[in-house]
Amino acid sequence: MRRNRVLSCLLVGFVLMCAVGAQLTTTFYDTSCPALQSIVRRLVLQAIVTETRMAASLLRMHFHDCFVNGCDASLLLDDTATVTGEKTAAPNNNSVRGFDVIDTIKTAVENNCSKTVSCADIVAIAARDSVLFSGGPSWSVLLGRRDATTVNGTAPNFVIPSPVDNLTEIIRKFADVGLSITDVVSLSGGHTIGRARCATFNNRLFDFNSSGSPDPTLESTMLATLQVTCPPSGDNSTLVSLDRRSRDWFDNAYFKNLQSNNGLLLSDQELYSSSNAQTKALVDTYSASPSTFSTDFVNSMIKMGNISPLTGTAGEIRTNCRVVNS
Repeated sequence: MRRNRVLSCLLVGFVLMCAVGAQLTTTFYDTSCPALQSIVRRLVLQAIVTETRMAASLLRMHFHDCFVNGCDASLLLDDTATVTGEKTAAPNNNSVRGFDVIDTIKTAVENNCSKTVSCADIVAIAARDSVLFSGGPSWSVLLGRRDATTVNGTAPNFVIPSPVDNLTEIIRKFADVGLSITDVVSLSGGHTIGRARCATFNNRLFDFNSSGSPDPTLESTMLATLQVTCPPSGDNSTLVSLDRRSRDWFDNAYFKNLQSNNGLLLSDQELYSSSNAQTKALVDTYSASPSTFSTDFVNSMIKMGNISPLTGTAGEIRTNCRVVNS
């Protein structure tokens, strides 16, 4: 049902002005929890100092949550004896991480302003701060989301873009939640930080599309390195930087990688190697203009964060992000 609300907004051409999303505001907690932003920022920084990779993980968490029934923190709910949630679905299992960081932030927030701030809003702020502490842009996060009381354990398998999806499929999945081709390319730029397991790209290294040969769009020096790092009989959980130029720094090097066929994931390289003139032009633009990338990335993050939020009396404010309130 919530997905249908987004599509209805699209029909009139105003996703951000949809009645549901319009209830979000940057000042939502200014009175009820004025210390919220500083609490989240302090603990996100602490987590990144402890493990630099956590910045990318918290950014990915927001993305994966929003694509399934909207930005409602349903991803954070643990499985129960009777309900299998989203955490253990194939696109999230061994991919989305940082739940313990959100737990730490939630505890600190509850100690400061009990039963006030949603887990969904904490995830959105943490994603912003993760980009900021990685050298990327900042923005004012729209707030006022509430938390889901239900999960859809099968939906992630169909709606979350996959590293092996072709560009047509990725564009369709973004369009289904109200996001444009510009959003596809700018949000993909989030791969300027983070890691990927060999399992997510080893289909490109030896027998691409059952051809008996590697993916011809993968640059030869990078291919040789990856074949050593991710051999056929190796550990598919081995981590490789998504951006070899500046793996932990949020910049536009990701797009330069695509121009030289150094995109790690098939879904990344397809932005430039496919016949889609619009995505290729955007890659060229962002490669030449870091400021344009930053502007478009911020706009797309705000737009993504506005996918079908629960507001008003819908959902609840969970006191523990892992379980619904009793």
